[in-house]
Amino acid sequence: MLVVRTVAELCEEMARRDGPIGLVPTMGALHAGHLALVERAKDECETVVMSIFVNPAQFNDARDLATYPRDEERDLETAAEAGVDVVFLPDPVEMYPRGYATNIVVSGPVAETLEGAKRGRSHFDGVATVVAKLMIASAADAAYFGQKDAQQVIVVQRMVTDLGLPVRVVACPIVRDADGLALSSRNVHLSDEERARALAIPRSLNAIADAVAGGEIDARTLAARALDVLAEAEVLVEYIAFVDPDSLEPVDEIDREVLVAFAGSVGTTRLLDNIVIGPGSGTGEKSR
Repeated sequence: MLVVRTVAELCEEMARRDGPIGLVPTMGALHAGHLALVERAKDECETVVMSIFVNPAQFNDARDLATYPRDEERDLETAAEAGVDVVFLPDPVEMYPRGYATNIVVSGPVAETLEGAKRGRSHFDGVATVVAKLMIASAADAAYFGQKDAQQVIVVQRMVTDLGLPVRVVACPIVRDADGLALSSRNVHLSDEERARALAIPRSLNAIADAVAGGEIDARTLAARALDVLAEAEVLVEYIAFVDPDSLEPVDEIDREVLVAFAGSVGTTRLLDNIVIGPGSGTGEKSR
């Protein structure tokens, strides 16, 4: 496995590679969810490039940026064992050199609602900008993202479509631990007691799916069922949103496929999760 730390080195290396290139953008703290992205990329591409970069431009909270888990040595070992061909591991100055003044802005509900509303517009501006830079530097034919960050995938797809970038955006299913909790780099911050409480998050989504399978279609009624589950576990809820999975426009009834997006906190750890439901069918991928 080759490790490169500058854009120039990455571009030079990619120019020597034959066949499709798959990009797996990460912020490190690698877990099985990231490795599932690598496996999918290996199945579809000749070369797999993984970026490991904690992108300061997408953090609206300096404390969150400072405490984001980092373990370069472990990440490189994990990437090598997973069969990654090239790891791009830049520092912030490499990605945003002195005088940097260009950003990509994605507008509309896909970027301004949910996480965009909670974290500020600059969050998805930072995501779109760094992903575009990574796609260009790696000459990627495809880029792989986890469905847990569903809005991020939608924002990236909008950016790629609007800019005409020749990159296929691949959304891979959420990977969960055996207890149902969606894998996240931030899970390491949960104490044993907090993790037990956090399991109410997938349970709440399953309660929604079960109610839909039983014939309930009213979004407000479904949200109330989920909130009961979360309140019992003392999970702080920021939002449970029922939205169109492409536009993120809110929906009132489950009369078509709907994305149910959750954000909230257990202790000081902020967690995201989601599930896709359809009328009478419950869910395409249950959280257990």
